[in-house]
Amino acid sequence: MSYKNFYITSPIYYVNDVPHIGHAYTSISCDVMARFKRLEGFDVRFLTGTDEHGQKVEKSAISRGKTPQQFCDEISAKFRELAQTLNLSNDDFIRTTEERHKKSAQELWRILEKKGWIYKSVYEGWYAVRDEAFYGEDELVNGKAPTGADVEWHKEESYFFKLSAFQDKLLALYEAVPDFVQPASKLNEVLSFVRGGKDYVKGALRDLSISRTSFGWGVKVPGEESHVMYVWLDALANYISALGFPNTQDPLIQKFWCDTTDSPVHVVGKDILRFHAVYWPAFLMAAQIPLPNKVFAHGWWTNEGQKISKSLGNVIDPHAELEWLRSFGCDESQAVDYFRYFLLREVPFGNDGDYSRKNFTTRINAELANNIGNLAQRILSMVYKNNDGKIVNISYYDDAKELLEKAYKLPAEVTCEMNKFAFDEAIEKIVNFARACNLFVDQKAPWTMKKEHRYEEMNMVLSTIAESLRCLAITLQPFVPTISARMLDLLNVEKNQRDLKFVNGDFTLRSGHKINEPKGLFPRLETKTT
Repeated sequence: MSYKNFYITSPIYYVNDVPHIGHAYTSISCDVMARFKRLEGFDVRFLTGTDEHGQKVEKSAISRGKTPQQFCDEISAKFRELAQTLNLSNDDFIRTTEERHKKSAQELWRILEKKGWIYKSVYEGWYAVRDEAFYGEDELVNGKAPTGADVEWHKEESYFFKLSAFQDKLLALYEAVPDFVQPASKLNEVLSFVRGGKDYVKGALRDLSISRTSFGWGVKVPGEESHVMYVWLDALANYISALGFPNTQDPLIQKFWCDTTDSPVHVVGKDILRFHAVYWPAFLMAAQIPLPNKVFAHGWWTNEGQKISKSLGNVIDPHAELEWLRSFGCDESQAVDYFRYFLLREVPFGNDGDYSRKNFTTRINAELANNIGNLAQRILSMVYKNNDGKIVNISYYDDAKELLEKAYKLPAEVTCEMNKFAFDEAIEKIVNFARACNLFVDQKAPWTMKKEHRYEEMNMVLSTIAESLRCLAITLQPFVPTISARMLDLLNVEKNQRDLKFVNGDFTLRSGHKINEPKGLFPRLETKTT
């Protein structure tokens, strides 16, 4: 097993409607983790894409007067565009209407069928078109699905997967790998579902209907053209379709599914946790395919304290938020970086959070503009103006050495939090270090040293902070990649020396190192009053 291969996936997004903040949030979290792992030296594969089959998609297409394929092409393009807009570093974008995926999903079906895990019967029960999910009578809340979706009584011929046979196997998995489902609070929900409530009930996990005949938009069941595969059996297969399955000797699947220890990692919204933490591992166990390492379910956003819904008209459009940020004078890249930063900083990953433009401006101004941005501007400007843009390396005071020791410890501290998907705490480590740098500057007051002609001391402060900024910018890259790159460009750091392994004294900015002319990196979001 390799410790240096890492595979992370976002869900493939359902194309019944255009992208919103929830899609952006999941994608950005995956991208930040992918970028961080690359900085650690991992060979990373980051997958995203679109889920394009099912009754809901067919209905949405018909309501708009389009064929399902036309509708999918149109909406999928919007998700691909959002990935580019958000500066995602995904290595692949998969669509379930692609032939590579259809072949993969059908082969997974054949394997399950050949091994005796599939049988034909009649499905009769409650089905939520919005969720593309089946629900038991005991799961309904006031006549609706637990998600609030409308349900309808449904009866049709169907193939079933013997999910009931995997109850004990799934429980054994959760016990053996307690962090398989994260955060821990979500594991409790999964356990409750699999056990059939608080107390373990043998046989509580029912077999799963995995085909439909009442509509035709989906992957055809092999050998049975009148049936299409249940959209979730189809969709979940994307994670291995994108690695070359059913060719199990494909270098991608060998490297990123088989030859890895800390991955694959699936990042999902909490509403689709059951499919990923129960159905997916059961399918894989049945097919004798290795399991993912972790399923992490994040929370939902509210908008200024209100639940987000179309009926309230308060759906948050990422494009509109970026336009709002540009109104403050941010360029496109700065706007995207600010948006990325706020989403992962504002709330612990896994919890629900509230999206507030007031909180957004307060956090960006306090932590980025006033803290890191101001530090970089005032110190690098002094270096540029006083020393012809060159670092003057002076023997350090003890407290300067202490500050640099903190700088060189920063990657380890951030890595510890990132390994827990604690994005907000990882950022907190970086922000706190920048605060320590500002305190150091305020206490030393290099501008006063200049007035008093204490140039050697002044240069000690400037070189200490310039080196601290180098370490800070390298560590900050996954969260605000463009602005961090600009800071490293200002510091004239070689592009091949921007990984975490370079955050140590062996690669410090040496005497005579010349920086580039400083420019504002983190514009303030000045609140406009009307």
